[in-house]
Order: sequence, then C-alpha cells, then structure tokens
Amino acid sequence: MDKLVSLCKRKGFIYQSSAIYGGVNGCWDFGPLGVELKRNIKEDWWYNFVQTRDDMVGLDTSIIAHPEVWVASGHVEAFHDMLVDCKDCRKRFRADHLEGTVCPECGGELTEPKAFNSMLRTQLGVSEDTAVNTYLRPETCQSIFVDFKEVYSSVRTKIPFGIAQVGKSFRNEVNPRNFIFRSREFEQMEIEYFCREEDWVELFAQWQKDIWQWYLDLGLIEAKMRWYEHPAESLAHYSKRTVDVEYEFPFGWGELQGLANRGTFDLNAHTKHSGKDLQYFDPEKNERFFPTVIEPSAGVDRTTLAVLCSAYCEEEVPTAKEGETETRTVMRFAPKLAPIKCAVLPLVKKEGLAEIAEELERKLRKKFPTYYDQAGAIGRRYRRQDEIGTPYCVCVDFDTKENGTVTVRDRDTMEQVRIPMDELAGYIGDRVTFERP
Repeated sequence: MDKLVSLCKRKGFIYQSSAIYGGVNGCWDFGPLGVELKRNIKEDWWYNFVQTRDDMVGLDTSIIAHPEVWVASGHVEAFHDMLVDCKDCRKRFRADHLEGTVCPECGGELTEPKAFNSMLRTQLGVSEDTAVNTYLRPETCQSIFVDFKEVYSSVRTKIPFGIAQVGKSFRNEVNPRNFIFRSREFEQMEIEYFCREEDWVELFAQWQKDIWQWYLDLGLIEAKMRWYEHPAESLAHYSKRTVDVEYEFPFGWGELQGLANRGTFDLNAHTKHSGKDLQYFDPEKNERFFPTVIEPSAGVDRTTLAVLCSAYCEEEVPTAKEGETETRTVMRFAPKLAPIKCAVLPLVKKEGLAEIAEELERKLRKKFPTYYDQAGAIGRRYRRQDEIGTPYCVCVDFDTKENGTVTVRDRDTMEQVRIPMDELAGYIGDRVTFERP
C-alpha cells in the first residue's frame, strides 16, 4: 500500500489536502491524473446505469437541504456513532471498530461508549443571530426522495424506474483511515429504483448481477471481490435485505457498494413530515401507493482506490542488454479508465520528427486525452507512461516521414504495430471507448 500511495502523490493522482499547512485528516485532493481517472469511473457508471437504460433518469441536487429533511429521514435523531476514549493516551475510537476492551494504541482503559452525531453542521444566513442551523448532506439519496414526485411527473416515467445521482457527501468521521477509503468528504454514485413490492426480489437479483459485471468491466480482480450478506439482526429497521460488494484491499476487506431494499420508509417519512403526498399514481390501474425502493449505492473514492489497487503491477522485463532484466512498474488500467489514452513520442527531437509528433498530438487531443513527451531516451519515456497507465504510446520515427505510418506500442504486452496516421484516431478510439458491444 505504501508504494501505491507514494506513486499516487509522485505522479499526480492524489495529494493530501492542504499539505503545506500540515494537511487535513480525512480530506484529499485529486491531482491532474487522479481527476481524470475519477471522472472516467463516474462517466462509465453513468453510461452503464443511466444513459444506456430506458428505465433510468438523472438528478443533481444541492449539497445543503432544508434542515427538516434530516429530521424526517431520522439522521438528526439516529445518525450516531458510539465512541470511546482512552483514559491514558486520550485517543478516541468508534466502539464498533474495536476488537477488544482496551485501547488498541496503548492498552489503556476505555470510557463507556457515548453517542456522536457524524453529520457536519453549517449555518445559512447573513448573521449569527438570524442564521439557520443545517447540515452538509451525509448521503445523496434523501434529495432523490424529496424530489421523487416532481421527477416522475415531469418526465412521465412509469414504475419500475430509477433516479440516479452522483455527488459529494460529508461525514464527520471519527477516525478517517486507509488512504481515501474512509474520508470526511467523499463522492457517491447512488440510485433509488422504485418498483412494486411484489417485484422487488427479481429486480434485486438483476441489480446484483449488473453491479458485479460493472466492477469486472472496470478491471477489478474477481478473486478479490465478494458479496457480504447482512444478517437479519444487523439490518436497518426499514430494510428487508442488504448486501455489499466487498474488495480485498491491502489493508483487508472493505465495502465498495451496498445494495439494499429500503422498503417504503423514506417516501412515507417525508410525506408524514412535510404534509405533501409522495405516493406514486398509476393511471392505468387508477391507484396510489408508495413504491418499494431498491438502492444501489457505490462510493466513487473507494471504487477509485480499488481500481488503483487492481491496476498496480511490478514485473521483471528484459533490458536492451542480453540476459539482463529490470523492474517495470505499470498501472494496468482498463483503457477506458486510463487518465491519458495515448502518448505521442518523437523518436528524436531533430530532423522534423518533433514537429510531426506535435501536430499529430494536437489532432488526437480533440478525440481523447493525450500527452506529448520528447525528453529522454524512448525507452525511458515508455516507462514513464507505463507508470501512469497510458495504454498506447505512438512513436513518430523516420519511417513516418517516408510513408506516413507510426508505431503504436501496447502498454500491457509491449508489442508494437505500424498504423497509418490517418487511421490512428479510430484505432485508439475504438479501444478506449465506454461503449459496450
């Protein structure tokens, strides 16, 4: 894990937030490569679960909601972690994260557990006297329920259908840890899928199948994935069934995504608290009812971390000297997720090759993210691109001047093929697209 964290900082994937001031625990900044990787994951999720389906619509709601939203949802009353303090070293821990009855740091005696609401508070208003206390949202789903009736009325969709949202959420985590796995500010990819009660079992099974396949398509190692079934005694009071996709990170198994039957709790709760009827009206059967909700809820940051862990690889490869090898670090991202799709490299800077390469890179840049590099030996430039996961490197050489072809090197196999320059955009574009066959 230390090697991956070091690479992420050194190559511009992820930085500690506010590092020059000592950093903020549980907050992270995604650098030039990290923001591209994260954006690609979100776009692939949207393409797969929203754009290509006829039973899904999207939503983008505000981070700050009316404070009564969180009263109705139960977060104000019940969104608590039970905390304990060490009487000796004064460190604080979540009680459900401890395996023993003594401090895991120093072995000291622990206090009795106390409730701590993990929502982040803020104020709306121009002065402290008149400001309204509210919260940064701890999850994206509640605004979907609040907007449910307006959404289905405006787009005239019929049950079963889902509403999807990608957005930031905030939790005042007591003990952020494991790099970006558990943070105070994070992004979610959530769907609330509304259906009739009698259909939920079949739909739930289909969501499980679709979610599993999506993670495989991202390039995650299947042997490091599993489903965790929540036992009945640990289910939320509104849930009939909840399962998690877990991934085996270097620090152990951790949740990537939850899939839950939320029943009719949320729409019922907001109807009662707001006084506004959020029932679905079926014009064909002339009936009103609260639909059952199936919720697939994935973490963007955790998925990004799993993709990074799955992609990281060190291997021995032959050098130019016969019989000798060197260690190659390569990020084997699925090409559609790679931050840079193609690097354009002139074999040498002179004799007009650099000018040809620069013009080619500018043309390709309009199709997908590219990078131009003319510094150093061509082998070293290949290694630099391997380390950031660029799936294709294009070398402009002396044959390019003669016949208009370039060499395309594959990141994983290191094999090279010659392609006419006018076919290059299509050759690479077909291999880095989100599109499914």
